[in-house]
Amino acid sequence: MNRYLQDGFAPVEAELTAHDLEVTGRLPDHLDGRYLRIGPNPTGVDAAAAERHHWFLGAGMVHGVRLRDGRAEWYRNRWVRPDDGDFAPNTMVRGLGGRTLALVEGGSAPYELDDELGTVGRACFAGDLRTGYTAHPHEDPDTGELHALSYSWTRGNRVDYSVIGPDGALRRQVEVRVHGSPMMHDCALTATYVVVYDLPVTFDVDLVTRGMSRAMRRPARFALNRVIGRNPVPDKVIDAMTRGSAAPSTLPYSWDDDYPARIGLLPRDTSDGHDVRWFDVDPCFVFHTLNAFDSPETGEVVVDAVRHDRMFATRFDGPDEGPTSLVRFTLDLRSGKATEHRFDEHSQEFPRHDERLTGRRHRFGYAVGFDAGTLGDAVLKHDTVAGTTQRRRLGAGLEVGELVFVPSSDTAAEDDGVLMGYATDRATGLSTLRVLDAGTLDDVATVHLPGRVPTGFHGSWVETPR
Repeated sequence: MNRYLQDGFAPVEAELTAHDLEVTGRLPDHLDGRYLRIGPNPTGVDAAAAERHHWFLGAGMVHGVRLRDGRAEWYRNRWVRPDDGDFAPNTMVRGLGGRTLALVEGGSAPYELDDELGTVGRACFAGDLRTGYTAHPHEDPDTGELHALSYSWTRGNRVDYSVIGPDGALRRQVEVRVHGSPMMHDCALTATYVVVYDLPVTFDVDLVTRGMSRAMRRPARFALNRVIGRNPVPDKVIDAMTRGSAAPSTLPYSWDDDYPARIGLLPRDTSDGHDVRWFDVDPCFVFHTLNAFDSPETGEVVVDAVRHDRMFATRFDGPDEGPTSLVRFTLDLRSGKATEHRFDEHSQEFPRHDERLTGRRHRFGYAVGFDAGTLGDAVLKHDTVAGTTQRRRLGAGLEVGELVFVPSSDTAAEDDGVLMGYATDRATGLSTLRVLDAGTLDDVATVHLPGRVPTGFHGSWVETPR
């Protein structure tokens, strides 16, 4: 049985609604909003498809808790229900200008949800983009704009830098050429640059054609090899190849030893994708950035991220190619060289920071521990100035997901606030919303949920508009 269809990864079958949830401890009175998280919920996978199933695939389901006046008013879980032919986003859920967006990468469209997590429809800006969107846009805290890099195998060696305003309107889109056709799960933002990861996990023609008949396999490989790393696929060809593929069972990306690893800096104000400046780095893969910032006094750009030595080289059902580490890439604008410093030896993922400092110099970051490709009960707090890491285990048998930082006020210090995220007790099969003190990692409150939240991906604190 595929590991990503059982135990903590197993999907849930029912949509639940529960009100007036039990709370242990005391929820801070200033929390007024919804904690939302999304992940794949691939029900109805038959035995043949289960053998090839990848964790990243499966219709998205959002799990949310409404907090207000020290109470947990409700819990809801809802599938994202796309139009026919669209893939249901499953990777990130976040707010934008009073709307709630469910996001995924690789060419699929983002979807808007209502306040109670029902599906409204395609996000208003989706039709303006040359391709789909991304799972990891980064919001400028000064302007409220979302900056993103979007990729799709259908775009050949082109990726798209886009800027979307708080009103949801597309303000700018710039085409950037990369070496081939890489997976580009995340980017990073500084005050002056968008950071581009061009790394050796690339579109794999063999994975796409493996299930085809012998008669179809050769012409399909010939056609795809003419495209990848060169030109976008014509719209008519895209329509023919993707029709009916809203629920793929194989992720068509793998590690390529021959692909050069590099990080690019594209000026945020440019309209020319050729303005990107590339810095060679050692082969690796980055799913998630902690944060990035300019260092004008040293002439450098700093990027903190979780580094994987390889990805999808021997395991093709999920990200399990060995331990990870938090690293700092320093890009020297004068010499054109990149250096790399490892902060911490704990294997980890899902890094988050105080998003009031996105693109600005930060001190603290938070992550969760991983063990053999599976989430455990460890919470990590990194002090990038002191170079130290605080580790807290929440309890044996618990599986804790990504934690989001929420400040205690708009003017609070960088670690003055709470962390919140879902945790599941493997013994009982029930989940809770854990709220921790971001300064000490001590318990603040626990919200008890009526069911299990499967191991998932990313989420956000969506504050109630004032």
